[in-house]
Amino acid sequence: MERLQEKYNKEVVPALQAKFGFKNVMQVPKIVKIVLNVGLGKIKEDKKKIDAIFEDFKKISGQSPVKTLARKSISGFKVRENQVVGLTCTLRGFRMYAFLDKLIHVALPRVRDFRGVSPTGFDGRGNYHLGLKEHLVFLEVPADSLENIFGLEVSIVTNSGKDEPSRELLKVMGFPFKH
Repeated sequence: MERLQEKYNKEVVPALQAKFGFKNVMQVPKIVKIVLNVGLGKIKEDKKKIDAIFEDFKKISGQSPVKTLARKSISGFKVRENQVVGLTCTLRGFRMYAFLDKLIHVALPRVRDFRGVSPTGFDGRGNYHLGLKEHLVFLEVPADSLENIFGLEVSIVTNSGKDEPSRELLKVMGFPFKH
């Protein structure tokens, strides 16, 4: 069992039950999935760079991402229909907890001038969204991939439906929010 999943079962559930007065364990909010997203932007025409980003993204997430295709042509953005415009990956179960553990304890502390993540990244339904400007904060990415630096969006989806229980869930799990 993953270290963060064990922490959720042994520490987080009792703490949230005590704080919010949940009578049943099933009422306690939990993380359902983590969705990772990369937009390709201006390099969407270069196949070699797309393949390099695909491989780096695969190393970061631990599974193969899906290429996101444009639904229609937009000449102002120089986008053609069915052109690859991004990569996305949905993590659940063991891989989700492994990625979250890696994000909290390894990647976020490596961000330059890191003082914590914004506590306002919630969307009103209990989901938290975080953007990373560089993928180089992950240890899986080799240092020679400096020519293909890309940003990464991380969406942590919970089943609570409200921001406050989700914020407390992430805080108890060790998420480094700003004070």
